[in-house]
Amino acid sequence: MHLHLVLHPKRISPCSFLSKSVFCTSSSSSQLSHFYSPSSRPALEPAFKQASTSYYASLLQSCIVQKAIEPGKQLHARIFQVGLGFNPLLATKLVSLYGACNSLTNAHLLFDRISKRNLFLWNVMIRGYAWNGPYEAAISLYYQMQDHGFAPDKFTFPFVLKACSALSVMEEGKKIHQHVIRTGLETDVFVGAALIDMYAKCGCVESARQVFDKIIERDAVCWNSMLAAYSQNGQPGDSLSLCGEMAFAEVKPTEGTLVISISASADSATLPQGKELHGYSWRHGFGLNDKVKTALVDMYAKSGFVKVARSLFEMLNKKRVVSWNTMITGYAMHGHATEALDLFEEMKKKAMPDYITFVGVLAACSHGGLLDEGKMYFRSMVIDCLIDPTVQHYTCMIDLLGHCGHLEEAYNLIMEMRVEPDAGVWGALLHSCKIHGNVEMGELALEKLSELEPDDGGNFVILSNMYAQAGKWEGVARMRDLMMDRGLKKSIACSWIEVKNKVHAFLSEDTSHPKFEAIYAELKRIGKLMKEAGYAPQTSSVFHDVEDDEKVDMVCSHSERLAIAFGLISTAAGTRLLITKNLRVCEDCHVAIKFISKIMGREITIRDVNRYHHFKDGLCSCGDFW
Repeated sequence: MHLHLVLHPKRISPCSFLSKSVFCTSSSSSQLSHFYSPSSRPALEPAFKQASTSYYASLLQSCIVQKAIEPGKQLHARIFQVGLGFNPLLATKLVSLYGACNSLTNAHLLFDRISKRNLFLWNVMIRGYAWNGPYEAAISLYYQMQDHGFAPDKFTFPFVLKACSALSVMEEGKKIHQHVIRTGLETDVFVGAALIDMYAKCGCVESARQVFDKIIERDAVCWNSMLAAYSQNGQPGDSLSLCGEMAFAEVKPTEGTLVISISASADSATLPQGKELHGYSWRHGFGLNDKVKTALVDMYAKSGFVKVARSLFEMLNKKRVVSWNTMITGYAMHGHATEALDLFEEMKKKAMPDYITFVGVLAACSHGGLLDEGKMYFRSMVIDCLIDPTVQHYTCMIDLLGHCGHLEEAYNLIMEMRVEPDAGVWGALLHSCKIHGNVEMGELALEKLSELEPDDGGNFVILSNMYAQAGKWEGVARMRDLMMDRGLKKSIACSWIEVKNKVHAFLSEDTSHPKFEAIYAELKRIGKLMKEAGYAPQTSSVFHDVEDDEKVDMVCSHSERLAIAFGLISTAAGTRLLITKNLRVCEDCHVAIKFISKIMGREITIRDVNRYHHFKDGLCSCGDFW
């Protein structure tokens, strides 16, 4: 369907915000174009003025569907000229048009001039602000509507709740929730989905689940809202579990269901479930769906199967910016800097990079230690692409400069930042100080972090490690006293591995696993082979002032080593092991796993909080730069 514009020779001005031309047409465009041809216009002008309200409404609806703002303005001018400017039906259509086209100033001006407003008109205005902002205006109109004697309906509530979600104003959302309960609409699927989304965006998943459980007739939108609520709040396992409940309830999944569930699988590093979802999506006709395939690209990349991710990426019918970003970021997190940058150069020929693209590019440079390239791309982002650096971009650059030993330059960049540095920025500097043993700058970074993250004991532990490495045990004691005074505790290291569809979790020096005796026996056996191959434990990461033998025992029973040992005794020879850890891999474990990969002939992938490490034949994909 196309819109054809016919200009009237006599320009008019019904009100200050409207265009001065005449009108547009829709499916009947050829007929109307003939109707308004220059030769026939004078004779037929009176007939046009007698056109029915429904006829104008039809034309306006076409403009709304196609979001044709300029033809709509011209049609508005024409309607105003023939005396129908404040007809309730046409005025509602016009407000809808301006709202749909994000011309809310025009919409509100017209809305204010309509004396006889109906509920639909109020909803149109609330919806416009809820979708496009300012979101406070949507909430304000919600209360104004009630002051004018209109009761919200099942369409009003989703709109105003969306505004609450955008603002993350849970207290306001709770008030509206109470109103929903009083009107008996809490079990409505659309209102329920909006409530779930509001609570999820405000970080209150339990309240979202309570709303979900009260909805009896749940459709796919409702299920998707709850799935997303879990995923958005760092509970991908619960999202996957709910996905299983959805399948058991025989609710037909949508594109959104699969995208959310596959993403949850990626975030929780549960490859078997991700593969099941992959097969399910193909069997149920989503094989050509690019959004589902992009989610699969992300899932396989995060699970360590970058080649599979790239194959799926190449199968996309249309590569959107988000698709390019997903693949570039996938390469970056695995330390495949060259592949990431090559793909970025290819992307520039076919799509316009956005700020997320450059986060991936700079992360690739950071993980690959490509200092000159990182500086070049950072400048290009600002100068060539006119993208203002965000905190994420600065964090990548601070990490890159710091890892390369340019600590002063990294600190100066923080001082020059156009945005307020957050904990990620100062954390990147602190970790770099630890790598290069710069205690003084590390103390400065910790001072800033203690203001931004006063409850995070991990930052104090890092400086404690730095003091320990420098043999400054009084500093270690001071950090320990500070942590005790503030009631802070060291983050507990945990690693987990999935074997035969069951996840096994381990803490450092853990003896709770049913097979702990066999696990420690395997560690002891491997330890002897490693020592014969030249391995010598590095105990610098132990910040306790204890005997060397105790330090060796501590590092040799770190959580990732226990997970690896369990994987070795529980899988067939040659099987690839994937271990996930909630903290960074320490220096000694990094060295040890290189030895283990060579001695045992295994490919071992460690996904820590910062990046992926692929160990094979005694080498790591990070090139010992992390």
